[in-house]
Amino acid sequence: MNKYILVLTTVPDEKTGHTIAEQLVKERLSACVTVSAASQSFYWWQGKISNEKEHILFIKTKTALFTDLEKKIEEIHPYEVPEIIALPFLEGSAKYLNWIEKETKD
Repeated sequence: MNKYILVLTTVPDEKTGHTIAEQLVKERLSACVTVSAASQSFYWWQGKISNEKEHILFIKTKTALFTDLEKKIEEIHPYEVPEIIALPFLEGSAKYLNWIEKETKD
């Protein structure tokens, strides 16, 4: 299993993104969260196609923290069913991976 992951979630606005990002970093569930500019999402919700502006959070963390991270996102996220997807790091700069290791919980 890969030791580090990139977790993606979407939020309805920049302020929500900043709130979630700050909480995840403060609790050391993530070393870094990048909040994207607005993007357009198209998806099925309650039997119809929705089209909304959203921001993507790029959450860099350790695989071992995923369960706690997921729980925290679900706790503070405004969506009924938040997107929470983890992608493994296939490769990474040793300096950057060491930094993630240092800046997240054991």
